Amino acid sequence: MTNRLLVLSGGSRGLGLALASQYRALGWEVLEFSRSAPHPWSVKVDLSDPGAADPLVRAALAPLAARAWDEILLVANAGVLAPMGPVSGKDPAAVLANIHTNYAAPVMFMAAAVAAFQGHACRKTLLNISSGAAQRSLPGWSLYCGAKAGLEHFVRTLAVEQAALPHPVRAININPGVIDTDMQADIRAASAEDFPAVGAFIQRKNAGELRSPAVVAGAIARMVADDRLEGGARAATEDYLG
Repeated sequence: MTNRLLVLSGGSRGLGLALASQYRALGWEVLEFSRSAPHPWSVKVDLSDPGAADPLVRAALAPLAARAWDEILLVANAGVLAPMGPVSGKDPAAVLANIHTNYAAPVMFMAAAVAAFQGHACRKTLLNISSGAAQRSLPGWSLYCGAKAGLEHFVRTLAVEQAALPHPVRAININPGVIDTDMQADIRAASAEDFPAVGAFIQRKNAGELRSPAVVAGAIARMVADDRLEGGARAATEDYLG
């Protein structure tokens, strides 16, 4: 029997839940970290407080790291948009919470996950679920765009570091495209003052251009199975749609 493991942050709903459900259906063991922790395979952590979350993540990973695996998939998926709008007008505490959730927490999650499984000689892939916002400057999204861009470069550098090790983790950035999730609903509910491009997102929804989380999860699974993708790559799910 093949022993395969998926560890992800932000797997309680949306794309994260679709990924967890898909891999569980394929016989993988799944562990997800989120604040709501609604599933039997969930661990409750508040990713807006990465300092407090880190020991909880590492403690949950320790027994899994002690086991042998044939394949390991690590996915950093958690993220938030709020607060939207010019950062100069936002509450400093809200700004810091965004940075903690969107940048510090994913970095610490990836560091903990890689450390836990570094010595395993099996196939290992780390996915950073990024966004087109990592390469676009969208007014009102300076915090989100900045965090996504920073994470992509973090992952590229991590891939270079891993390439020098005997049992490297293949670290990849993913642009998942536009997905029909609660986050998209939050975007459409934003004011034009906070997010001037809100009309374009409303039009996409009305035109049926949003993909379901299940469809995107399937594309990601095909991407993970693609041996042509090397560490440090940036891949788009639209290239792996069925």
